[in-house]
Amino acid sequence: MEILKYMEKYDYEELHFVQDKQSGLKGIIAIHDTTLGPALGGTRMWAYKSEEEAIDDVLRLARGMTYKNAAAGLNLGGGKAVIIGDPRKDKNEEKFRAFGRFIQGLNGRYITAEDVGTSVEDMDLIHEETDFVTGISPAFGSSGNPSPVTAYGVYKGMKAAVKEYFGSESLEGKVIAIQGVGNVAYHLCKYLHEEGASLIVTDIHKEPVKRAVEEFGAKAVDPKEIYEVESDVFSPCALGAVLNDETIPKLKAKVIAGSANNQLKENRHGDMLFDMGIVYAPDYVINAGGVINVADELYGYKRERAMKKVEQIYTNLEKVFEISKRDQIPTYLAADRMAEERIERMRQTKSTFLPNEKHILRNRLK
Repeated sequence: MEILKYMEKYDYEELHFVQDKQSGLKGIIAIHDTTLGPALGGTRMWAYKSEEEAIDDVLRLARGMTYKNAAAGLNLGGGKAVIIGDPRKDKNEEKFRAFGRFIQGLNGRYITAEDVGTSVEDMDLIHEETDFVTGISPAFGSSGNPSPVTAYGVYKGMKAAVKEYFGSESLEGKVIAIQGVGNVAYHLCKYLHEEGASLIVTDIHKEPVKRAVEEFGAKAVDPKEIYEVESDVFSPCALGAVLNDETIPKLKAKVIAGSANNQLKENRHGDMLFDMGIVYAPDYVINAGGVINVADELYGYKRERAMKKVEQIYTNLEKVFEISKRDQIPTYLAADRMAEERIERMRQTKSTFLPNEKHILRNRLK
């Protein structure tokens, strides 16, 4: 892998390799773009098969955060970090505190948070060494469990997508097929049930399905059947790459709006949905509630303010649909274009009103 050539092609700013022999830390921090502000993105811990695999993952994820943060209207750039190791057996206090010192050394250009394989407790250890971390324990001023907030954003985004197809944002009487009933989807079901939607749910685990049936009157189906059910909205809330050559032809939904990441297996599957006339809410736009929520911690967390910002996901999706119609392109491309246009405008204006790392730290310490 020619790393510098790859970084030049996709306009990455920095790539840092960190190690601490005593704790066994081996990590990588990627900063993609800081045009809008310091790079925010979580730290993932994973037992990568090779260093090349870890590099590929952190670069891909960092670039994705640039687009996610820009599309969400945040004054933050995109970054990501990975720690190489098995999160079930390779964690120790020394490792995360060492990692926190490396983050501190970047002087606010990168701000971390929890991600796959890391937890609030891990972020608390990082916080022992740096203030450039979010998603820590509520006792330190954190926002707490992000699932309800992410679900609220998906709920608002779903209303925007339904309005785009049906002409009305009302979900009353709409049939919503939900794939995966984890923490986010459970809270989403609650919002949908309260508005009078009919729910069809599936999950590889029986308990969350049983809970949705009992609490929300949902109908349960086998995981393989969820694509073919008659529904108004298909809501992927579990695995990625579920929209692919095999599943798309089976879909009977008019709208796709869910919390899962990387829902399209390949970009061309977004083209397929566009050609079929299905309204697709791009995943990184509709599921941005979590990052919007933790970003508010940087200014001294206020839940009411964060929730108001999350409500803007509705407006953000309206903009995506507008660009899609304006340029006659699929919505996944329209979302990218919306993010890129915002970054380019900021590059041209070189605004002095964006919060720099000192401003953020000053607010954090108040």
